[in-house]
Amino acid sequence: MAEYKLLLPSMGEGVMEATVITWLFNEGDQVKEDDSVVEIATDKVDSDVPTPVSGKIIKILKQKDEVAKVGEAIAILEIEGEGGSSSSEEVKTETTTPDADTIKAIEEPLNPTATSQVEFSGDLYLSPLVKSIAQQENISESELNTIKGSGLEGRITKEDILAHVSNRENQPQQTVQQQAAPVKAASTPPAVTSAPASTISVAAGDEIIPMDRMRKIIAENMVKAKHIAPHVTSFIETDVTNVVKWRAKNKDMFEKREGEKLTFMPIFVKAIVKAIQDFPMINVSINGDNIIKKKNINIGMATALPDGNLIVPVIKNADQLSLSGLAKAINDLAYRARNKKLRPEDTQGATYTISNVGSFGNLMGTPIIPQPQVAIMAIGAIVKKPAVLETKDGDVIAIRQLMFMSHSYDHRVVDGSLGGMMLKHVHDYLQNWDLNTEI
Repeated sequence: MAEYKLLLPSMGEGVMEATVITWLFNEGDQVKEDDSVVEIATDKVDSDVPTPVSGKIIKILKQKDEVAKVGEAIAILEIEGEGGSSSSEEVKTETTTPDADTIKAIEEPLNPTATSQVEFSGDLYLSPLVKSIAQQENISESELNTIKGSGLEGRITKEDILAHVSNRENQPQQTVQQQAAPVKAASTPPAVTSAPASTISVAAGDEIIPMDRMRKIIAENMVKAKHIAPHVTSFIETDVTNVVKWRAKNKDMFEKREGEKLTFMPIFVKAIVKAIQDFPMINVSINGDNIIKKKNINIGMATALPDGNLIVPVIKNADQLSLSGLAKAINDLAYRARNKKLRPEDTQGATYTISNVGSFGNLMGTPIIPQPQVAIMAIGAIVKKPAVLETKDGDVIAIRQLMFMSHSYDHRVVDGSLGGMMLKHVHDYLQNWDLNTEI
């Protein structure tokens, strides 16, 4: 018999560690190849870790709520074979190419002569990547204490420190020097300050429910998004009768051919992608005083989980997918989201997001823009209504399938004309849907 070390696999660019949520097997249990053995959580997503080999778990090295680093052993299995030990290096996924911000932070520090002179005490937890950026940017521990982390338990993530560096560069040099100088006590960060929370009285019979980890992350991200972006929302009502007829005609054939359900979502995504191509300045992000125009069109898809929480998996390069490809990608992401099978990279890189509030029977909504995107569209429920139609013989009233759409956008870079015209183009694509469209 041989011992086999199960390692925490790589989970995508920028993800350096994960917290153990629960073990699905106990010490002494037999597991089969590809069995999910442990649930883990990162600051991006919850997921399962499978074992690449069959064997018996003889030692669990990381208990519930403990943090493991990528590549660290989390359990030891006893497997068939000769004596000795081996490790699950094959579990690791291929390393993702770092993005431009990471390359800049690691390879091109603003002050290269001071990169290795900053030391940190053990009181402040920093991942290796964050520590490297802090050292190369000459950020002191006291300055790090002013950064509000968005990671697990308030830890500073790569995005947090890069955002801080970007803001730091835009400040006068004197301010930067004052921040980098040692201080006796951590100062209040110059970011947005919220009003003191009012005291909430608890009456007899009230139930106190602590937020779970994901709800805390959602709450923090939503508050941050509203503070950062001045939201404006436009509305439009669309006649989607042709869309409903086309789907009814094709859904059975598609399911028989592909083994996949044909929902309305790929049609909505297709229309949004075409409108983004018409108005590429809606597919941007803001970095200080700069606008970053995104090359790829990656559509985030807000998805409700069985526990009531929300996650946003991403359809990568949606403009390169056919209707059939979109349907398969959407179904796959939705299934894996609801079954905790998403990888961290599945929730990264969105450039625009769609939220289907109609799935809850809602007519319309005013969604919050997920940072660092600048716009999001909400799709309402499709409802049969009497509507006035213009015909060559005059106006008539007919029963039509109508749907509201709402478009929230960041008024720092998206004005009413751009936000409104983009919404109108989505409306036109859906209202004029060709009944002969192939899938």
